[in-house]
Amino acid sequence: MNEFAAYLAKIDDPDHCDRVEEVLKWVTASYPQLVPRVAWNQPMFTDHGTFIIAFSTAKKHMAVAPEKAAIDRFEQDIKAGSHSSTKQLIRMSWDRPVDYVLLGKLIEFNMEDKADYDKFWR
Repeated sequence: MNEFAAYLAKIDDPDHCDRVEEVLKWVTASYPQLVPRVAWNQPMFTDHGTFIIAFSTAKKHMAVAPEKAAIDRFEQDIKAGSHSSTKQLIRMSWDRPVDYVLLGKLIEFNMEDKADYDKFWR
């Protein structure tokens, strides 16, 4: 988690900081093969040099960025979880529990879908 210490220190709201740290620890523990890093001012995880997922914060939500292909693939799960989304990110409200089931689906989809992919972005 040392990779994320400087990023976490910049989050003003202690509850938001705790939530982001909890999610980053969960990803690290659940998917130890992923490489943690901060790029474009956001914590992210890669696998064999390709992007898997990133996170960022906003006033009302934590943004989850798994790339458009994963958002399209899990559009119904996103709606079922009452999350809003754009083409590039999913908004997980601070006032609701983290949707770890959805996060797992997004990460596992990207890992499988990009297993033989040799570029960073799709």
